[in-house]
Amino acid sequence: MNPLIRQLAQAEAAAHGRGGTRAEFGPLVAAHHGPDLPLNSAWHDGSAPLTEADLLDFETFSAAHSVPATLHLLAPSVNDALPLLTARGYALTYVLHAYTHDLRDLPPSPTLDVRRSDDPDGWAALSARGFGPGSEAVMRVVAHLPGTQLYQAEVDGHVAGTAALSLTEGVAALFGTSTLPGRRGVGAQTALLAARLHAAHAQGAALASVFATPGSDSERNIRRAGFGLTTLRLTFTCNS
Repeated sequence: MNPLIRQLAQAEAAAHGRGGTRAEFGPLVAAHHGPDLPLNSAWHDGSAPLTEADLLDFETFSAAHSVPATLHLLAPSVNDALPLLTARGYALTYVLHAYTHDLRDLPPSPTLDVRRSDDPDGWAALSARGFGPGSEAVMRVVAHLPGTQLYQAEVDGHVAGTAALSLTEGVAALFGTSTLPGRRGVGAQTALLAARLHAAHAQGAALASVFATPGSDSERNIRRAGFGLTTLRLTFTCNS
């Protein structure tokens, strides 16, 4: 695993569990935030290979909270882990592209009005409008996570998009980006990406990261903002 990917894995694992119930099992950092939330999962921090004991302990933690055992790994960790995951009944359930951006090379400042929000519940309600029905509960949790900075882009005085930022171990994680219905194509995502990159740099971060669904409009915006594809994030869920 190269140093950049290891740094990303460590930062994601270190941030995992903010505001929830957190537990560590070897290189796995697990978190539980409440019933039926996609945040209930574990991150592999890239520091060591998985063992069967690590997985058994994580599965016990997941069962105690009545959630399926779901874990995220960056691609370099998967080759060693795959035989054990397969033997334990895990299946690949999701793949995201992991992008990074060196904050010494910033894009132009946003042309739209991008503001910080100090209203987590209001931000969550707006964000859920962009993500669609069923996202309300998880966006409220995201909005209240410790250390989360909330942003919204405005066009003609009306919110067009929302996004979030958090800094961990020098890595700025960009997440929670949504565009409100009827506001697509006005540049909200591009403005929110630029604003958060500038904010992260001003706060001392050296690297920014973001995950994207392959082939999505968001991925195209991320590429235009100067991010480079670094690796894959693979999500496995135990079906046994």
